Amino acid sequence: MTKSKARLEIRQARPGDVAAIAALVRRAYEDLPPYTRSELRGQINNYPEGCFIAVLDGRLVGYCASMRIAGEIALSPHSWDEITGNGYGSRHDPKGEWLYGYEMCVDPKTRGTRIGRRLYEERRALAERLDLKGIVFGGRMPNLSRVWRRVEGPQDYLDRVLAGKQADPVLRFQLANGFEPIGILTNYLPEDKRSRAFAVHMVWRNPYVDQEEGPKHRVPRGVESVRLATCQLQARAVNDFDEFIGQIEYFVDVAADYESDFILFPELFTLMLLSAEAEELSPIEAIEALSRYTPKIRKALSEMALKYNINIIGGSHPTRMSDGDIHNVAYVCLRDGSVHEQEKIHPTPNEAYWWNIKGGDSIDVIETDCGPIGVLICYDTEFPELARRLVDEGARIIFVPFCTDSRQGYMRVRYCAAARAVENQCFVVMSGNVGNLPNVANMDIQYAQSCILTPCDFPFARDGIAAEASENVETLTISDVNLADIAWARAEGTVKNLADRRFDLYRIEWDDGGKGGVLHGEPPRIKGQPGGG
Repeated sequence: MTKSKARLEIRQARPGDVAAIAALVRRAYEDLPPYTRSELRGQINNYPEGCFIAVLDGRLVGYCASMRIAGEIALSPHSWDEITGNGYGSRHDPKGEWLYGYEMCVDPKTRGTRIGRRLYEERRALAERLDLKGIVFGGRMPNLSRVWRRVEGPQDYLDRVLAGKQADPVLRFQLANGFEPIGILTNYLPEDKRSRAFAVHMVWRNPYVDQEEGPKHRVPRGVESVRLATCQLQARAVNDFDEFIGQIEYFVDVAADYESDFILFPELFTLMLLSAEAEELSPIEAIEALSRYTPKIRKALSEMALKYNINIIGGSHPTRMSDGDIHNVAYVCLRDGSVHEQEKIHPTPNEAYWWNIKGGDSIDVIETDCGPIGVLICYDTEFPELARRLVDEGARIIFVPFCTDSRQGYMRVRYCAAARAVENQCFVVMSGNVGNLPNVANMDIQYAQSCILTPCDFPFARDGIAAEASENVETLTISDVNLADIAWARAEGTVKNLADRRFDLYRIEWDDGGKGGVLHGEPPRIKGQPGGG
């Protein structure tokens, strides 16, 4: 007897599902702005256990997002932006005693097949398995605007629904699934015109947990070890590309021998290729000559990552883009063979003046076998909103390739990198060039002290430095870091910078253009929630 393949699958969402989820939300809510891919990456990376998808006949037809949160926040008045960290799910609290549902989306063509009910059941099972007190969300009232003149306000509307005098399929669905209203949330979703920005504060209480006491949730001090290597690279004259890449491969080989998971090279580490030119080039000629090496750089680093089983953060390299502009690009070559790019967002005044380098327009996490990471190239560390975006998307490690000629320049980058580690409760890895190359523009002198920085709290090094190279000496600095310490510090640290942000006072909004983002004052993207939560 043969068994046919199951048509419906309910499983945890993965980063690879982001594009399909974004398309689903657009299908389901044509009248509301869709999620950006950045927000969806953050939702999944910040709490993958709370995000589920439904796949029917190979097509994604349902998505729900949830996070854990403390009762004093979940059960108090709030807006959707405040409680979700502006849509990223970044206020997830690993020791929160309530599960907060902030997205439920079902393909309109499959409604009636109980996809929403199945996703609700997954949430309920998660809450029961973790001994949480229950589930909370803000439920929409999509018929409220239609009858606004016939009711005395949102509470009267809710009372009519409860009494069976007013039809509302969304609220009826939630009530049928065991949720009870505990009040009205005002200005919950300002863009939800059908609900006139109101929402019903809904709660399901876990019958298997004592609501008065309940278990005390703690974050275990587990171990999620990652070995990081940062290469402080000496500028030296080379005869050709093969000699240059041989120097790079040497350090990759050594880092791999030490079983490192990542190796970071400095910003503009390919400048030493200009020493192979027959004569000194003008700045514009030099940058053009360097950009011609781009395909060979990508290929060589990718082959090394595969060969040595290590993730390579390829510093940065000037690259001519399809529109003709030169950008400063970090090539991140992973040991699975994939190659990712991160452009420098803010060229320094010198880069812009002498080399006519333009800034990139997107910044996002890169998914690796050690979790999502971010890259900020040198000057970009001095703009806090970039690191915050990466951490909102789930990054726990940020790599900073830099190139500085003086101690003052180095300390600007160093102090800012340390600040990013503290304010975002993440690891920051720095790698810079040392030495000098006569007749090569921008390599006259170099100053660097590469390091691996940590938050300043009890699980980490006393001075916030996991490892540090000697200044101005070529070397490889290696350290183990425990990513589980990041989760612990964010939940139970002496200070909780991420959790304590004032979402009611300020926010960063991005113009994503469907992929990455730069700061822009566009209206918030607000999501619909069929069936609420």
